[in-house]
Amino acid sequence: MSPDSIAPPQPTGENVLEVSGLAKSFGGTRVLRAVDLTLRPGRVVCLIGPSGSGKTTVLRSLNGLETPDGGMLQAPAADLDIDFSRPLADATRNRLRDLSAMVFQQHNLFPHLTVLQNVIEGPVRVQRRPRAEVIDEARALLARVGLEARSDAYPAQLSGGQQQRVGIVRALALKPTLLLFDEPTSALDPELVGDVLSVMKDLADEGWTMVVVTHELAFARDVADEVLFLDDGVVLERGAPDRIFTAPREERTRRFLERLMRPF
Repeated sequence: MSPDSIAPPQPTGENVLEVSGLAKSFGGTRVLRAVDLTLRPGRVVCLIGPSGSGKTTVLRSLNGLETPDGGMLQAPAADLDIDFSRPLADATRNRLRDLSAMVFQQHNLFPHLTVLQNVIEGPVRVQRRPRAEVIDEARALLARVGLEARSDAYPAQLSGGQQQRVGIVRALALKPTLLLFDEPTSALDPELVGDVLSVMKDLADEGWTMVVVTHELAFARDVADEVLFLDDGVVLERGAPDRIFTAPREERTRRFLERLMRPF
């Protein structure tokens, strides 16, 4: 990526975010049970595990898209100290949302807006930043991911991989402290996956703080600083990727990894 890219924020303090005892139920179904997560500046944490294990709910809780039933969240840089067992004020929720930007599975681009318009929508309308400045930054970001020539195209005119790269640029344009990725390659054709993962690896190399939900185990092994294996709403195992992927301590982790790594 080009040297004039948006640099990752450098938050003060030891941790960007610290979550303890995160719990969430939908109706009578317990989705998260006392999940703990600590994010240090410039670190990449990958969440792996079977479908329904609570990975996406963790991300949505960090971004304020879901409100947990219990647990604590602290983010010193945003002056946040949240007890989720108490009602969450709108102003607090908005500060939590401002802390991070989410890249979704299904791109979620506005179909009636061009690529450039999709990227500048949040910074201009929500953050109230100068339009000309935002456009210049958006064009530079699109150039980073090889899409400078598609700024006037509409989402329907792009491949799935191109749409997902626009989704990443849209997140970066908000200048968040934390980037959240919810299985960003799961909806892509196999030949398009590499381009998206390459962009994400570059962001990690630049020092962005990231939480990534993924089934791309090779990416997690190469890029993550820490891997968390979730099952049935709990973090069953956590550790450095080399240890998790070569010598998991839990039988459930081992069976999950074996199933994903089988050639057929």
